[in-house]
Amino acid sequence: MKAKNQRLTLLVLAIVAVLGAVLLGMSALKDQAAYFYAPADVARKGVPLDRAVRIGGMVKDGSIQRHADGVTIDFVVGDETDATIPVRFTGIAPDLFKENSGVVAEGHFQPDGRFVATEILAKHDENYMPPQLAGSEHKTETLQ
Repeated sequence: MKAKNQRLTLLVLAIVAVLGAVLLGMSALKDQAAYFYAPADVARKGVPLDRAVRIGGMVKDGSIQRHADGVTIDFVVGDETDATIPVRFTGIAPDLFKENSGVVAEGHFQPDGRFVATEILAKHDENYMPPQLAGSEHKTETLQ
């Protein structure tokens, strides 16, 4: 076989191998393409019980209940379609976690429909400023 034909054969094989790897990767990730599931998505499609997922939405007003142990929290995540998901989290909640604020929770669903979160990420709006910076900015404005 000539050197030119060998290079062409190796190039074609390399392209086929890369294309195959990309297709395998895409098929493995097709169900995990969403960053998180909204409550309406869960109500519409359902979520398998045997894998970790993320849910996101707003913490419903009046839904946060803290247990006597000091680290377990029950709350309800909802969205604009009035679909809701009951959530239980055991751990230290972020400072920004409060009612009527955005939250992304990572965990798994139980057979009864409750979501057991292993991690909570509290979201803030685009106007958020940490208290340390908000205080220093306010002081510099008054000094000028």
